[in-house]
Amino acid sequence: MIPIADRWFEMTRIDDGITLLWEPHVIPLMRCNIWHVRGRDRDLMIDTGMGIASLTEAAKNLLGKAVTAVATHTHADHIGSHHEFESTIVHKHEAENLGKPSEEGTLLFSDFTDDELIKIRVAGYEIDSDLITALPHAGYDLRSYRIHPARVTEIVEEGDVVETGDRRFEILHLPGHSPGSMGLWEASTGTLFSGDALYDGPLLDELGHSDIPAYVRTMKRLRELPVTVVHAGHDPSFGRERLVELCDEYLKKRA
Repeated sequence: MIPIADRWFEMTRIDDGITLLWEPHVIPLMRCNIWHVRGRDRDLMIDTGMGIASLTEAAKNLLGKAVTAVATHTHADHIGSHHEFESTIVHKHEAENLGKPSEEGTLLFSDFTDDELIKIRVAGYEIDSDLITALPHAGYDLRSYRIHPARVTEIVEEGDVVETGDRRFEILHLPGHSPGSMGLWEASTGTLFSGDALYDGPLLDELGHSDIPAYVRTMKRLRELPVTVVHAGHDPSFGRERLVELCDEYLKKRA
């Protein structure tokens, strides 16, 4: 019997401008970091989780002005609640998938193929059950889960700039995990939002649209970036020393 969650999202304030939200009842493989960045003229919500429960309702006390939902890439665990936002940002190589998702998404272990499970386990993740450990509300049917189409309002590419009025983020195209994976780089503070291009956990580079040679180039690029802090798509944030270690580990394995 799956329990019913008291609340679906947890959140913690990182500093005056950044709040981290996450879904504790989603298994680690799919538990995305959702980053709220406060701006003078507009806020950013960098990735939006699975979309199992309403993100805008859970974060309503944070969202006091115009908010743009950014997709670091368009896997289900990162765009599940994008449809709740009027304004979105996505890389040009994945804009079509945000507006018309190619996969319906699933919460069911039984929907994974043997090949998918092998790749996930070889990467370093344990998966032997459904993707959530609690229900968002009584009567929720895991089979009802779907990824909803989202409005595509701003398509970006390498070198474009996303501004909030008092913050300025450069778009870095970081392919490998997916064709349109991207990071948001604030050079003035050394802050990088890296999505799934880099995080402190098992990286997935053998998905259907992954590209290992591109991932190698991305890692070489990231290794030279003068970061102060990396806020990633999964797992804890880290600094430059750990960034170099993670890049070197990947390059030793794949380059």
